[in-house]
Amino acid sequence: MVDFARVQKELQECSRDIERSGIKVVPKSDGNLAHLVGTIPGPIGTPYEGGTFQIDIALPDAYPFEPPKMQFTTKVWHPNISSQSGAICLDILKDQWSPALTLKTALLSVQALLSAPQPDDPQDAVVAQQYLRDYQTFVGTARYWTESFAKTSSLGIDEKVKRLVEMGFPESRARSALETVGGDENLALENLCSG
Repeated sequence: MVDFARVQKELQECSRDIERSGIKVVPKSDGNLAHLVGTIPGPIGTPYEGGTFQIDIALPDAYPFEPPKMQFTTKVWHPNISSQSGAICLDILKDQWSPALTLKTALLSVQALLSAPQPDDPQDAVVAQQYLRDYQTFVGTARYWTESFAKTSSLGIDEKVKRLVEMGFPESRARSALETVGGDENLALENLCSG
């Protein structure tokens, strides 16, 4: 059974430190602490700088003794992240997990992975090959994907809120749903309909 008291404590820790770390973790839907959404800022000095990346977090029943299952919902071009599914190749999310680690430390590790790709242990072989053989094209593609999928202008959010309001959802819920999923209108709509 998931240790919900610990999860609650971890969420509070993330909330207290959000201004400094930029890392946010919230329940995906009201009251369900076993399914969360993490948000990390793209690291400065990388092609991901300026982007906001959403990560789906599912906690197994044995958490914290088993690692959380994490995958990007924001599309990202990176050798250790699947460009198709968002699956993440990171040792602490597999065999190097320890109950001493937290959701925040796991997300900080994912953020560090964005800064330091490991193309010799890839999740996405095509991206890894590009990284190794044509680094400038890799950087350009990663930057383009960040601009296309990980950045939202406030104008874009307002337009999306308006569309959701026109569908009959209250403005505050529509805005909150969009912020939770990083501006992805389809995911926000899905969350609004299911919750």
